[in-house]
Amino acid sequence: MSHNNLSDRTDNSADKDQSVASAAEKQVRLRVERIVVELAPNPDGEHSEIGRLAEEFGYHSLALLELAFTLEDEFDLPPLDEKTARAILTISDVVNHVIKELRASGELS
Repeated sequence: MSHNNLSDRTDNSADKDQSVASAAEKQVRLRVERIVVELAPNPDGEHSEIGRLAEEFGYHSLALLELAFTLEDEFDLPPLDEKTARAILTISDVVNHVIKELRASGELS
């Protein structure tokens, strides 16, 4: 067996690991988006990553708290601090926060 074949196999294994990680992240993204829409006071808002929580989905302070608690329970996340919570304005912000926390805890690679 040549050295090139061994490195090709190693590269394929790395690609496979990356593909699994990407699939896991995609599943998390879809779950988060589904939760945001399901809990939204106005679920008919813009269903895209740029959908703004307050403007398009009608999230107000109590609904935002419910969303935060649901995501914490669903993904076993630590509680949001006020600074982080104030920076979360869109669906994309919510998704990115969950992904970041899951990576930090080792749940996602």
